[in-house]
Amino acid sequence: MALSFAGSLAPATRLASFYFAFFAYSAAYLAYFPPYLSARGLSAGEIAFVLSLPAAARMFAPAAWGWLADHSGAQRGIVLLSCASMVACFALLPFAQGVGWIALLIGATGVFSSGALPLVEAITLGLPGGPGRYGPIRLWGSVGFVAVALAGGIWLDLMPVTSLPQWLVAFALAALITAIGLPRGARHSAPPPLRISIPPGARAVIAAGFCMALAHGTLYAFFTLHLQRLGYSGTAIGVMWTLGVVAEIFIFACLPALFRRYSLSTLLVASFLCAAVRFAAIGWAASLLWVLVAAQLLHAATFGSFHAASVAAIHRLFPEQAQARGQSLFFSLSYGAGGASGSLVAGWAWEASGPGLAFSLAALAGLVGAYFAYALKRTGL
Repeated sequence: MALSFAGSLAPATRLASFYFAFFAYSAAYLAYFPPYLSARGLSAGEIAFVLSLPAAARMFAPAAWGWLADHSGAQRGIVLLSCASMVACFALLPFAQGVGWIALLIGATGVFSSGALPLVEAITLGLPGGPGRYGPIRLWGSVGFVAVALAGGIWLDLMPVTSLPQWLVAFALAALITAIGLPRGARHSAPPPLRISIPPGARAVIAAGFCMALAHGTLYAFFTLHLQRLGYSGTAIGVMWTLGVVAEIFIFACLPALFRRYSLSTLLVASFLCAAVRFAAIGWAASLLWVLVAAQLLHAATFGSFHAASVAAIHRLFPEQAQARGQSLFFSLSYGAGGASGSLVAGWAWEASGPGLAFSLAALAGLVGAYFAYALKRTGL
């Protein structure tokens, strides 16, 4: 019944539905999982370690899932497996005792769940119209993120944070159901080689992506805890997360016009310069509400335009028969390696000197990323 109904919907609608559900889950995890771990008794270093494990899994797992998808055309099946692993993980999490068992559960789930998003990105970019249609479809993920981030802030004021796993199970289950209706991927007639060459331009995109993910590792690990430490309420924290994603939605809606007017390299350089300003402001002046609001609105650049320009660049640089692996490789080496490094560096900096140092290092990563993004101009992107 569900498969028949999903199949009657346009591919863009099915993809938008998946993005909505998947990022509703992501909002609950990114914004409120660190306070949940803190409530379970984990220290800042232990929280950073646990949060680094899914990112570490993304260093190698998406590439394997991408090769399998290109070889078999089983993109949808892999996405279903990824979502099912998230449901199982958070159903079992309340029974995991101690940091070791929590880390084992989160790390193992990271291996299976890491295949979902890069494969869906490849499917979306492969639709007729390609990157030009990406923004209007992908923005529904941001809508889902906004809805849960805002509602979650109110929930945090009213309910114990230890009830978070049941909500994560519900959102992951919604992602699993919507994944049933995803378009099938193409199976290539010739088996793809195990190894693919990485174009020079793609190396610069990946290096830049590593820097941006490293910078955001601090945000995702400690933004909520930082604002709690400054005295912000749960509702106010939810609003701050929401502001960033509302700005992101605006950028995604404007992407077709931005892509026509500016080169991908220009969009990336601007995104990194905004990242340097944003993270310095959060680290040193988040107690000033107007500064915090302005910094969160810069999420439009540090995630929205950066992510869209990056995946579009990877789509242009890799050949058709390696699209899934190209996106998976980008996610592995940027979001994976960069995100894991960012969480660990942030945990060390937080324990050594507090939020000022942690977010200053994130700002520095933004400046380094701008250097790699500028190098892309030589490739004509």
